[in-house]
Amino acid sequence: MSSPTPRMIAVKDGSIGWMIFNNPERLNAVSLDMWEAVPKIIAEFESDPEIRVIVLKGAGDRAFVAGADISQFEAQRNNPESVATYEDATTLAFETIARAERPTIAMIDGYCIGGGLGIALSCDIRFAAEGSTFGIPAAKLGLAYAASGTRRLVDVVGPAFAKEIFFTARRFTCDEALSMGLINRVFTRETLEAQTRDTCSIIAENAPLTVMTAKKIVDETRKASDNFDADYCDQLIERCFSSEDYAEGRKAFMEKRKPVFRGR
Repeated sequence: MSSPTPRMIAVKDGSIGWMIFNNPERLNAVSLDMWEAVPKIIAEFESDPEIRVIVLKGAGDRAFVAGADISQFEAQRNNPESVATYEDATTLAFETIARAERPTIAMIDGYCIGGGLGIALSCDIRFAAEGSTFGIPAAKLGLAYAASGTRRLVDVVGPAFAKEIFFTARRFTCDEALSMGLINRVFTRETLEAQTRDTCSIIAENAPLTVMTAKKIVDETRKASDNFDADYCDQLIERCFSSEDYAEGRKAFMEKRKPVFRGR
């Protein structure tokens, strides 16, 4: 599959779309062209009905993503206009991942820092290898973390842990991240990819409309009560019950066989 920059790799592997941050010499720190490539890659994955899950990972064996590429800040974030352009690109990247219809998994091996943690928080599920480290060093750089990213962190770990992460700006271990709920599961480095693929296979065998509906409704429940769209949720639920996949699921159950879902 195509990518607008060699520092981002897009690979279709059966039912999995792999989006790989490919800047290993800088621990996969994200440059502007990489931020701008994220929405384009997600859109290409989402246009392919065979892709059921999107997995994000970092190239090499040292980092998932070690934040934004700070070496570019002097040239690309040195005045209000360039800051706005850069922030728009990062916000769009985060939002595109978070709003993807396909389930998204961050497969974390190594450093997951700053914007890298923001990318992981934009995913639905986070798996990590033993020895990975997590943190948001904004307080050490004098910059402010975006409100949308702060909200995602609070949604995942709660306000008390979010404040600890921001206030201390320190690195957290895998065990600490797991205890906070920052990540879903920890695996050995040798089994991380296999475990991720196994989860993708399980998801891919399930009814896509049901999975997508669950994702959208869970996200809807995170909104303030006065913004919760019950009608929208009801429409999603009705779409499942009127789908061919629901008919196939009932038929397969009666015939005692594995259903073949097609996402319609």
